[in-house]
Amino acid sequence: MKIRVFDSARSAGLYAASLMEAVILREDNPVLGLATGGTVLPCYQAFRGLVWCGLDLSRTTTINLDEYIGLDAQHPQSYHYFMEHNLFAGLPSRPRAVHIPDGTAGDLERECARYDDLIHRNPIDFQLLGIGTNGHIGFNEPSHSLLSRTHVVSLTEETIASNARFFERVEDVPRRALTMGVQSILQARQIVLMAFGRAKADVVARAVQGEVRTDLPATMLQLHRDVTFILDVDSASALPREVWGGHAVLSDASDGPEPGPLLSRS
Repeated sequence: MKIRVFDSARSAGLYAASLMEAVILREDNPVLGLATGGTVLPCYQAFRGLVWCGLDLSRTTTINLDEYIGLDAQHPQSYHYFMEHNLFAGLPSRPRAVHIPDGTAGDLERECARYDDLIHRNPIDFQLLGIGTNGHIGFNEPSHSLLSRTHVVSLTEETIASNARFFERVEDVPRRALTMGVQSILQARQIVLMAFGRAKADVVARAVQGEVRTDLPATMLQLHRDVTFILDVDSASALPREVWGGHAVLSDASDGPEPGPLLSRS
């Protein structure tokens, strides 16, 4: 496991975008596993800049982690809408294929099977993740057991409350979602998890150093051979100093060179 601690989400986003670019340049037909949510927005903003500077996406396939059940692609809080408006819209080069689960499918089990077949035919080279305050990755919620493949999940009250800020009322938040399973996530060749803010500090520390357990799904990432946690100082604050170094924070001055990571731990 590698840990990179940055002084700002902007700097962290630039680094994450550079890792995505490296995969696209290295692979003949790169496949990116993508996430949604506010945490990944700095990465997508920086990545859009790379595309505008000439990065060609025409050979790239993207596969999203999840989607709410019951929201169509045009709903402002659907993940179809999120990806189009926060990453793909207006780019001079677009992926050759963009895949997101269909939360309006009439047969959800059949949609799960279709998505698993899609992942099987397009092995993921790079998987981007966020992390919930309860340790979920994708919408794989804490449980006594975790499903390995794409499945229907009932969202926990904690997740619903966390996502309510994106809706007019908490009652409007969907109660179910389709999500890629933990095994599918772990089969990605490279995994990058982003987390910012003190509210994520405890769950990040448990994910990095805690016992591997199904009631904190992010701990499963400890089993993967190529995982990078991209953090800011606040989200790294519950990690022992010897883990992340506790180095002085570099300034994120707009008139100077972009700062590098505060820590490299492999």
